[in-house]
Amino acid sequence: MVSAGLEILGLTLCVVGTLLEMVACGLPTWKVTAFIEANIVVAQTIWDGLWMSCAVQSTGQMQCKVHDSVLALAPDLQAARALTVVSSVFGVLGLTVVVAGAQCTNCIRDERLKAYVVGTGGALYIASGALVLVPLCWIANSIISDFYNPQVPTAKKREIGAAIYIGWAATALLLLGGFILCCSCPCKSSAGFSVNYAPTKRSTANGDYDKRNYV
Repeated sequence: MVSAGLEILGLTLCVVGTLLEMVACGLPTWKVTAFIEANIVVAQTIWDGLWMSCAVQSTGQMQCKVHDSVLALAPDLQAARALTVVSSVFGVLGLTVVVAGAQCTNCIRDERLKAYVVGTGGALYIASGALVLVPLCWIANSIISDFYNPQVPTAKKREIGAAIYIGWAATALLLLGGFILCCSCPCKSSAGFSVNYAPTKRSTANGDYDKRNYV
C-alpha cells in the first residue's frame, strides 16, 4: 500500500515536471532585454526563445518571428533545442513505462517484473531531468557572462527570462519524482525466506519422552 502511494506521488511529480518542461521549451522568454540604462522609458522589450524572437511594444502589441535557420543559431540554442526535445520524449516514454508497471494496472502480472518496470520509468524521468538541466544552465551561464562583459553593447545585454526558471522547477520535479519511483519498489515478500521447523519429539516405548530431547 505504501509503495503504491509512492508510485502515485512520484508519477504525479514527473507528469507535472514534464508539462512544465514542455511549456518552458515553447515559451520565447528564455532571454529578456536588460534595462540597465538611466532612462527607464523604453519603446520595446525583446524576448529570445528557442524557436522564435518577439518584440513587445510599449503599447502592448507583440510581434514574433520564428528563427529561419537552425545553423545560424548560437551553439547554446542549437543544443538546447535538441536536448529539450529529447528530454520531452523521455518524459512521455517514462509515463508509458510507469503506467504499464504500476500496481494499479494489470498490464504486467508478475509483481517483481512490475517493480523493475517502474524503476526503469523512474530512471527515464531522471535522465529527462538531467537532459533539460544542461541547456538551462548553459544558457543561463551565457546570459550572465554577456551581461558582465564590457565588450557586449548595452542594447544586446539580456537577463534570465521566466522560461529558464520554469525549466529549473521542472527539472527539480523530474529528478525528485524519478527518485521516488526508483525507491518505490516493494520489499521482497516474506515468502522468499525458508522456514525451518524443529523435528517432532517422539516418545519411548513406555510412553515417556526420550531424555535426549531435553539435552
